[in-house]
Amino acid sequence: QVQLVESGGGLVQAGGSLRLSCAASGLTFSSYAMGWFRQAPGKEREFVAAITGAGGNRYYADSVKGRFTISRDNAKNTVYPQMNSLKPEDTAVYYCAARKSPYVRGSYSPYEYDYWGQGTQVTVSS
Repeated sequence: QVQLVESGGGLVQAGGSLRLSCAASGLTFSSYAMGWFRQAPGKEREFVAAITGAGGNRYYADSVKGRFTISRDNAKNTVYPQMNSLKPEDTAVYYCAARKSPYVRGSYSPYEYDYWGQGTQVTVSS
């Protein structure tokens, strides 16, 4: 079955950087668009970034544009967000998600994604 396992979360000071990883198994990785979402306490899960199956197109939420970079290594079945200039408002549980299509096509809703990881906590202190 499909498994997505996130890692790399932790505590970082404002202005710092973190690189998360999501290792996928049980799927033909390059056939799936991959996304990252986050959920803060008391808030809905929100879109952060997504990348098409071949990695040619990337999409970002306005709140992270210019600070986060999503990439993928299809040889390693892994997707990464590099998160720079972190702010306290970036504090959340970050989730990796896989979509049964290599395309994103404006799929920024969590309902557009079919498989989810367990999440990894990112805490940014001020």
